[in-house]
Amino acid sequence: LKTALPRIGNDNAQREYYLTDLVGLAVGDGIAVNTAMPGHPWETLGVNSRAQQARVERVWQGVQAQRLLDQGVTLADPARIDIRGSLVCGRDVFIDVGCLFEGRVSLADGVRVGPFCVLNTATVGAGTHIDAYTHVREAVIADGARIGPYARLRPGADIGAQVHVGNFVEIKKSTLGRGSKANHLTYIGDATVGQRVNVGAGTITCNYDGVNKFHTVIEDDAFIGSDTQLVAPVTVGRGATLGAGTTLTRDAPAGQLTLSRPHQTSVPGWTRPERKS
Repeated sequence: LKTALPRIGNDNAQREYYLTDLVGLAVGDGIAVNTAMPGHPWETLGVNSRAQQARVERVWQGVQAQRLLDQGVTLADPARIDIRGSLVCGRDVFIDVGCLFEGRVSLADGVRVGPFCVLNTATVGAGTHIDAYTHVREAVIADGARIGPYARLRPGADIGAQVHVGNFVEIKKSTLGRGSKANHLTYIGDATVGQRVNVGAGTITCNYDGVNKFHTVIEDDAFIGSDTQLVAPVTVGRGATLGAGTTLTRDAPAGQLTLSRPHQTSVPGWTRPERKS
């Protein structure tokens, strides 16, 4: 095909390129030609325009949707799913409208995927719920996790069982242990997070200095207060607590409270500046 396709011409009344011309070219090259029956009539549909290509694509997507339905998968709308790779589903899987699956995706028993999610090369464990508008790429999610809405799992994300990853949370090249939670507005990159860790809103791992990436370790049962910056490389010890607003630049001891924010001050008699008329 690689050598013959460029030789197909359009010297005909319709000025079109016919794949059937490959037969004559093959015979001329001394290549044996055999016949084969298509499995379905739609496999022989012609594509000579973008519109025809789109119609054939919808036929193919319909075939894949029907295969899932026959396997017991519930599709909220079989006409609104796109599979651009392979999708393997267990029992009692539910897929809402507008979802896109790329690469190799595996959904275990009882998985629910909310509307308008994108999953690319992902493995999702049993009973996990992925809520609306979540993007998952080259990631692994264990059983019983709750992801989204509006979450982003980037390559190397390894999400443990019963983990919660909430809205506007981005995770890259990191492991989250069983039962840990990052429920909102968080970036976790190049990190190892233990079990039962609570990551407060607005927390970020500062993993990049403009040239190199650095690793963050958060051990089991740690509590990370809201609006915390962890300047890697740094380790938060087991059961440690970081107060809200902390910028951590050194390791936090296990079982202790670590703070870095200044003491709150109130200024008596202070007035706001006023515009001069």
